Amino acid sequence: MKSLDCCLTLVCHKSLEERLVDHMLEHPEWVQGFTVTRVEGHSRKEKLPSVLEQVRGRSQRIEIRSVMNLADAQALIAHLRAAEQNPEIAYWITPVTEFGRLL
Repeated sequence: MKSLDCCLTLVCHKSLEERLVDHMLEHPEWVQGFTVTRVEGHSRKEKLPSVLEQVRGRSQRIEIRSVMNLADAQALIAHLRAAEQNPEIAYWITPVTEFGRLL
């Protein structure tokens, strides 16, 4: 079993949710599971597509988190970069020192 040593976080506009989820579901060899959370975001580089978002100064976004193996996270990012090439998708990888289930 691969070590689950990092957490990959992806953040994008809510309109991209299904596309990103589909990419993750297409690669069970990399992604064992993930969590999707609705969030709001602001960035100087961000495009605010709706009038409401422009007035509020932030957009409705989703955050997808997956605890996974570092090499698999990097492979998924490379895949997404080739498939999507979208500057609206931000990501970061953080170390996970321990992961388990309360069984």
